[in-house]
Amino acid sequence: MKNIFTLLALVILTANNYAQKTIEAAEILKDIKAGKNINISNATIKGVLDMTYMDDVLPTLPKRKRWWNKGGSNTVEKKIDSKISFVNCSFESDVLAYIPDEDSGYTFVSNFNSDVIFKNCTFEEKAMFKYSEFKSDADFRGCKFLEDNTFKYAVFNQNISFENTKFAEPATFKYAVFKTFVSFSNSIFEESATFKYTEFKNGVSLNNVKFKEDLNIKYTKVNGDFDIQNMTVSYDIDSKYTEINGKSFNKYYQK
Repeated sequence: MKNIFTLLALVILTANNYAQKTIEAAEILKDIKAGKNINISNATIKGVLDMTYMDDVLPTLPKRKRWWNKGGSNTVEKKIDSKISFVNCSFESDVLAYIPDEDSGYTFVSNFNSDVIFKNCTFEEKAMFKYSEFKSDADFRGCKFLEDNTFKYAVFNQNISFENTKFAEPATFKYAVFKTFVSFSNSIFEESATFKYTEFKNGVSLNNVKFKEDLNIKYTKVNGDFDIQNMTVSYDIDSKYTEINGKSFNKYYQK
């Protein structure tokens, strides 16, 4: 009988260890603001994770007319020095590194100086990384973007991966710059995918990627490896002015 109770206790302990814990986004933001590294796994994140800290910064900024008259910029950039790591996490609300605030006229953007990891995470609401610069490694492998998402104008300087990632809504990497090799292999784009004007400076893998609607790669430039083996596009491809190592896209892809 004693052995049975011991076994039962071990089962309960194991179940608790694997259970998803809940963490408030506000607590994470406090740690990032304090310069602490973030290392969270197997958790549900509640509340908006606003890494631009717009609410903190906005009261200190001049009103719209003042910065207009003085020729100032309406972009407010926040530098994130902390290492960010989320593994197997679910975000119930928005994850924001970009906010265009209509009331003030300011645009708030987060730039990341250290590693950024969102591995096997689910973004249940918005995931906005427009204009963000990732100065170190970035990892979005195995993620699910269930709502609005954007990496438009984002710059990736070091190692980056979007392997096995699912985009349930339209995805845009328009004007994004990848300075090192990036892999999207085995990813699924449920709706339209836009890579217009995107620059891949050291190769890209679209191996076994499924584009279930349109693919826009107009004006896209690729230097280096271009792996499109088993890539499928259900609808139209706009590849006008696309350059793959100085050649047209049609030299590489025949539907």
